Amino acid sequence: MSNAKRRFPFVQLDVFTTVPLEGNQLAVLPDARGLSDAEMQSVAREMNLSETTFVLPRDAGTERERGVRVRIFTPQEELPFAGHPTLGTAMVLRNGGSGGEEIALDLNVGRIPVRFSMRDGLPFGVMTQRDPEFGQTHPREAVARAAGLDLADIAEDVPVETVSTGLRYAMVPLKSRAVLERLAPAWGPMGEYLKKTDAKFFYFVSRQALNPEARLQTRMIFYNGEDPATGSAAGPCAAWAVKYGVVPADQQVLLEQGVEMKRRSRIFVAASMQAGTIVNVRVGGHAAEVIRGEIFF
Repeated sequence: MSNAKRRFPFVQLDVFTTVPLEGNQLAVLPDARGLSDAEMQSVAREMNLSETTFVLPRDAGTERERGVRVRIFTPQEELPFAGHPTLGTAMVLRNGGSGGEEIALDLNVGRIPVRFSMRDGLPFGVMTQRDPEFGQTHPREAVARAAGLDLADIAEDVPVETVSTGLRYAMVPLKSRAVLERLAPAWGPMGEYLKKTDAKFFYFVSRQALNPEARLQTRMIFYNGEDPATGSAAGPCAAWAVKYGVVPADQQVLLEQGVEMKRRSRIFVAASMQAGTIVNVRVGGHAAEVIRGEIFF
């Protein structure tokens, strides 16, 4: 029996930040060929980050046509789409010499392009997400009960509504940043409520932000605790915000998340409106590389 170990290099990034040890952590395996589904899930569990991505290189023609094949795993499950893994993985591919101004990823949700430019002397990526799908409107009373809020904590001028560009989030508009900061819901009641709806998670949104440069400040509580940056929710949030006039169409605005966790994330979002329909949802940011290594087994 051979004792030879298979070795897989990985890169760990903090995404949606230029500051190491802020933003949202991501591990990327730039060449995961040879790993089974079960092994990918085990590696993601070992990394124990919110997501780990696995790049599966293919021939150049296929990658030009369909994009670079990437799979995304949390420690619990594979996801069809997630925002900071998309941006972070594209950044690793770009920095590794795989592309210039645009890198397209072939995710389970489909082809997602990421365009790069330079901002403040650093690479800045913008992903164009799928056009949004708007789902059910949620009763404020039921959402307040599930999230441990008072009814008066949820704004009345815009709805609690499910929106998806690949993952379904219920946008919960809060009346103030103070409500956002003291938010401490238990996942149990939230999860029980969400099971009966078309949404997978809540995304809590304040139109007041600690940073005066930011238009929105958000939080996302889920089964693992709290997420410092949720690109797959920031896109739906942009679509929802444009639909209800919270932000103007086609204006890129800064959304900050992770502030309360001391992992501030700076997510730049925009969406367009054409004939009353929200399209062209864009989510952008930076990423800072923090670790390189190998996993072997």
